[in-house]
Amino acid sequence: MNPIITPRLVAIAGGSGSGKSWLTDRLQKIFGDKAARLSLDDFYLDRSHLPPSRREQINYDHPRGIDWARVEQVLQDCRAARPSGLPRYDFKTHTRLAGEKTWYPKALIFVEGLWLLLYPAIRRLFHFSIFIDCPASLRLQRRLDRDTADRGRSGSSVRRQFQETVSPMHEKFVAPQAQWANVILRQPLRDAEICGLSDQLWRLLTSTAVYPAWMRDAFVNETRTLLKPAIIHE
Repeated sequence: MNPIITPRLVAIAGGSGSGKSWLTDRLQKIFGDKAARLSLDDFYLDRSHLPPSRREQINYDHPRGIDWARVEQVLQDCRAARPSGLPRYDFKTHTRLAGEKTWYPKALIFVEGLWLLLYPAIRRLFHFSIFIDCPASLRLQRRLDRDTADRGRSGSSVRRQFQETVSPMHEKFVAPQAQWANVILRQPLRDAEICGLSDQLWRLLTSTAVYPAWMRDAFVNETRTLLKPAIIHE
């Protein structure tokens, strides 16, 4: 008989281009099949009822663009170790794709997103939270690389959006979340920060299951190796 899973949810918050996906990728690799991931990006509201020209005028860097009721429902399902239906979002058309993906929680669930710590009702669902602090110049460059390659955007439109909405919304809604994070990661990462993060995540994992001592040493060494780069990449 399989043991009952009591999932632990970890929020990874920070500005656009701060390195949330990079960190989530590496943490998931460290924990392997014990971990799963979610992205707040999947929960943008569907805009298919609007003409494309109107969709382009919406401020997608404001938290009101998220279906927060759905986010809360899925996180509640995660905490209860229940499978949940996840929406799928297309950034090129600003619409939801047809059909949902059935998602199954695991012992550790890493959730990445811009505003995960902003609202108390959502914030309280996490057992641990990380905020990534990253300079605006570096966030802009990463957003340029991502949006021109993956989302069909022009460089000029990305820069204009960053100046007109991304940066002001970051200062208003994203940056203040650092006060609620358990850990703030600043670049460049120091060994002490990496060790501290690995210790806390190990305690989180072992709070619901017993693992042999040798696994902790292997976990700490792997964490230091994967997070050693001086600058977090997106």
